[in-house]
Amino acid sequence: MPEINNQTNREELSLLELNNRIKAVINRSFNSTYWIRAEMSDVRTNVSGHCYLEFIEKSAVTGQTIAKARGAIWAKTFRMIKPHFEQATGQLFASGIKVLVKVTVEFHELYGYSLNVIDIDPAYTLGDMLQRRMEIIRRLKQEGVFDLNKELDFPPLPTRIAIITSPTAAGYEDFTNQLTGNKAGYPFYLKLFPSIMQGEKTEASIIAALDKINRHIELFDVVVIIRGGGATSDLNSFDSYLLATHCAQFPIPVITGIGHERDDTVLDLVAHTRMKTPTAVAEFLIERIHLVAEEINNIQQFVASRSSEILSEEKKRIQLIGAKLPSFVLNRIERNRSLLHTLGGKLPVAAFNLLNKNNHSLLDCKNKLRQTISEKTADNIRFLQLTEQYIEMISPEYILKRGYSLTLKNGEIMKRATSFATGDEVTTRFIDGEIKSIVI
Repeated sequence: MPEINNQTNREELSLLELNNRIKAVINRSFNSTYWIRAEMSDVRTNVSGHCYLEFIEKSAVTGQTIAKARGAIWAKTFRMIKPHFEQATGQLFASGIKVLVKVTVEFHELYGYSLNVIDIDPAYTLGDMLQRRMEIIRRLKQEGVFDLNKELDFPPLPTRIAIITSPTAAGYEDFTNQLTGNKAGYPFYLKLFPSIMQGEKTEASIIAALDKINRHIELFDVVVIIRGGGATSDLNSFDSYLLATHCAQFPIPVITGIGHERDDTVLDLVAHTRMKTPTAVAEFLIERIHLVAEEINNIQQFVASRSSEILSEEKKRIQLIGAKLPSFVLNRIERNRSLLHTLGGKLPVAAFNLLNKNNHSLLDCKNKLRQTISEKTADNIRFLQLTEQYIEMISPEYILKRGYSLTLKNGEIMKRATSFATGDEVTTRFIDGEIKSIVI
């Protein structure tokens, strides 16, 4: 049921009527143009070429959105604004960028409040980009990582190269052709780590590639990050704190060749070596090998030259020795002949003295041997006499002479009475004879 109105003085408006009044007020109050600072969000373009987006403002303290407004750039204006902005800033006209735009305030009965963009100031965005870039650089320096990769020793022979790029990039093909086809024939070992090199996924993709390389870091000498061609606006991804800090702290030198002529990106600034293009990176690596090859060639020439000098000096020295050798040999033979003559004169006397000395020694040995034999013989005679005496003392005859007798049973000497049984025949031996008995 419709609601009954009991208050006759109350004014009632339809939504359209209210929106029309709001529109009239806005048109009267905001009938000029305004320059506003905001961040672009949800930027999209329809088939008619119109650009629709949102303008937001975030708290400097919390980062939370504190203001928001719908925006529109009509196709005719957008066709002029977009290329002018991207050429001036080197940035894509996309979400997340801070801009200074000239707008009119509009209120539509159906779509509500919105801002109609009629102009943009690229200088403001450039200032914001520069400020953000300088903040990243300041943070890297404050953390002490900005120059870490630059301080690494560059390998003398950078032949094992890890490449981070898109496999379909023209710059990748140029780079590999330049290295593998170098005129000097220097060998290079290349390994591609595929990565996205433009767009919002660039940062995460390159970091993932660096992590893969780091797991096999002992296989590589340098890392090369190259990007062949592409829009200058795509370079925003290389002004990244996370990407820069990964490269700055990487354990082997990082070389960049992102393919642009403008000011270096933050990635270029922290890399060990920055070159303009992939081809320039290839030429740089070839030149490094060439410098070492020249140094080796110089050393080789020096060694060859010095070896020749040493051989020449030694040849002269040997020739000099050869010239002196005959007289040296003759002198040595003459000295030895004189020495032999002297020794020959001394030899008979020395031989006589030695024989005389040895003759005395033999006589001494003969006397000592005779004495030793005589003493040894006397000792043996005494030992035999004592042994004979001992044997006589323990013989049965000696015992019988002393008044003892021996009792035998079956020819064996009995020592105990328990050895006999009744009826045994016993022989008792004395010094002068034997008697036989029967045991009772």
